[in-house]
Amino acid sequence: MKPFAFRLIKHQPLKASILSQIQKLNIQAGSVISGVGCLLDVKIRLANESQSVELKGPLEILTLSGTITPEHLHLHISVADNTGKVTGGHLIEGTVSYTCEICAVEYQNLKFTREHDENTGFTELVVKE
Repeated sequence: MKPFAFRLIKHQPLKASILSQIQKLNIQAGSVISGVGCLLDVKIRLANESQSVELKGPLEILTLSGTITPEHLHLHISVADNTGKVTGGHLIEGTVSYTCEICAVEYQNLKFTREHDENTGFTELVVKE
């Protein structure tokens, strides 16, 4: 494994900016292991797969993790609002308010892709050595 880290700044789109960094680094397989920062807004798909919520900040990122392929990020997030209420699920997108620090690892012996899975109806992770 090879660790790497970077910081996003105010007004950057969270998911799109992470993917852009992954592509610049030519990461073929990896995991986001930590995301720390705050958001202006976020859109999260809930566990029932058909409903999403849009939250306005200030929002504190409590957890951010997931898998990295060259073309796609599968990230889950939990955020707390200014009352401490926590909402979490599948990250659709969000906007960084002040900063977001991303720590991740690359699996140099693997290649991750995503392919449509008839059983789930989603593109699912495929791991190749």
